Amino acid sequence: MADYLFREMTIGDIDNVHIIETLSFSTPWSKDAFYNELTQNKFAKYIVIENGEQLVGYIGAWIVIDEVHITNIAILPEFRGQKLGEQLLGTMMEQSKRLGAKSMTLEVRVSNTVAQNLYKKLGFQNGAIRKNYYTDNQEDALVMWVNI
Repeated sequence: MADYLFREMTIGDIDNVHIIETLSFSTPWSKDAFYNELTQNKFAKYIVIENGEQLVGYIGAWIVIDEVHITNIAILPEFRGQKLGEQLLGTMMEQSKRLGAKSMTLEVRVSNTVAQNLYKKLGFQNGAIRKNYYTDNQEDALVMWVNI
C-alpha cells in the first residue's frame, strides 16, 4: 500500500489542487478562489493528501465558531476507490473537533449517491434540499449534517 501524507495546504499547492478540482467538478473553482481562501479567509482550512511528490486529493472547510462547512473535497480520478476521500474527511472531522467544532455540514448533488454513501458512512444525515443549487444544470443539492 502506498504511503500517504495528510498536511495543511499551502499556496504552492494551488496549481495541483486546481488540476484535481478541474478533473472533478463541472464548475470548478478558479486558482484565484483557492488563493483567496488561503490568504484572505480567516475561517478557511484546507488539507491535502500527497503520495510521494504527487498531490492526489484535498478538502476545504470553513470553521466558524463551532460549526464546519465543507466547501469542497476531491481525489484525482486514478486514486479514487482507495478510501482516500473517507480518510480525508475523517481527518478534517478530527481536526475540526480539536478546534472546538461540534457539527459539520455540506451540500452534495442529489444524483451523487457515491458521495452521499461516503458521508452517511461517516455519520452524516440528510437535511434539507436546496433547489436549483448547482449553476451548471440547476440540479438540487442535498444538505447533510453530522454532530462531531
